[in-house]
Amino acid sequence: MKKLVIVGRPNTGKSTLFNGLTNSRDALVHDRPGVTRDTISGNIPNRPWAVIDTAGLENAKTGIAHNSTDMAINAIETADAILFVVDGRVGLSPMDIEWAKLVHKKSKAPALLLINKTESSKRLSDIHDFYKLGFGEPILISAEHKRGFDAIDGFIDGLYTADSARYTEDDNKIKIAVLGQPNVGKSTFVNRVLGENRQIVMDAPGITRDTVKIPTHFYGRDIILMDTAGLRRKAGITDDVETLSALKSLDAIEKSDIVILIVDATKNIENQALSIASRVYDAGKILCVALNKWDLVDQIERDEKLLKLKHQFTNSFHQIIKPMILAISAEKGTGVQNLFKRIYEQWDISKTNTPTSLINRIVEKLVNDRQPPMSRLKRPMKIKFARQTGHHPFKITINVGGASDIPESYTRYLRRGIATALHLEHLPIVIEYKKDENPFD
Repeated sequence: MKKLVIVGRPNTGKSTLFNGLTNSRDALVHDRPGVTRDTISGNIPNRPWAVIDTAGLENAKTGIAHNSTDMAINAIETADAILFVVDGRVGLSPMDIEWAKLVHKKSKAPALLLINKTESSKRLSDIHDFYKLGFGEPILISAEHKRGFDAIDGFIDGLYTADSARYTEDDNKIKIAVLGQPNVGKSTFVNRVLGENRQIVMDAPGITRDTVKIPTHFYGRDIILMDTAGLRRKAGITDDVETLSALKSLDAIEKSDIVILIVDATKNIENQALSIASRVYDAGKILCVALNKWDLVDQIERDEKLLKLKHQFTNSFHQIIKPMILAISAEKGTGVQNLFKRIYEQWDISKTNTPTSLINRIVEKLVNDRQPPMSRLKRPMKIKFARQTGHHPFKITINVGGASDIPESYTRYLRRGIATALHLEHLPIVIEYKKDENPFD
């Protein structure tokens, strides 16, 4: 019997959820926090799963609360899967963040984030805040009214095959390509993430020649790291091996979900790095620029240098509003976990489905604020309907009537407006237009 453990801070509705999943009233339910003290077990009907209800996690050093929390932690450590429950009315709390870190530390079991008490959208807080917990896309539920339980069923049914073996297919892992020019510290970065000297590191360019794919688990996620050969300008490539290595590195962009572009913070950003970034954006991939060797930059120069680099990247590309630029030291490990936290957040956000009604409200406001220009034939452009039609990259299809030659400047205006409204400033967004057919033509 597999164990599905329900955890979270007090009064988030864990016991109500337990009763709903087990079709029982075994767990005591009350509005007062801290009612549940022991771990309670029940079975999900027609499934080989035992559900464990735990006490609310509290920072008590002695007494019943301390003992109850210890029992909850023990349940986390032995769980086969975890339901992490938060209160959608209250919003994200510091205690939620603290206990999410504990779950990541104590367990490698798959976890599903449930935002409970979402009966009323008017009382619902900003759900984007909950991505900070690191559990991926949250599921909106109402344990009291048994809403959203289909998503929980799908979660537990998808975890194991018929023989109860966990899925380990690479397709379920985030593919992260590490790119950059030679000798910027890519392999040192990969070794830091792996926690071992897996990749050869020498103070000379061109050591890595092939794209090395390494499955690993880092900061709560199963990922595949793709260490690539250093990319130089074409004029600097002198042999066929380096040419093939460069082609493989560029191919890694297409095969990745996220690209980490490593640059040497002690040097000026070259056009080659900007060219790599442009390829990543054009491919619709999530990009994070990692300023490596930041510990070697003089403290007095750091603020000015970081500002200059951000301006350089921001002014170079119209595809994205705010390039994600983070300072790290691969050799010392500083900033590496924060980098992965940030890219995981963006990955989770990029997978979300945005309601069509919301997209249309945003586009309608943008159009009202700034009307589309007249076409070359002096005909008005009518934007009729917009909807999300893709992920990775986030894709918006807009139905237009009348003229269809909407200029790129107006597309950039719409892209920036949509990205800002949806908090997608770090992600590439693609807008395509679909011309409405006239039924009388």
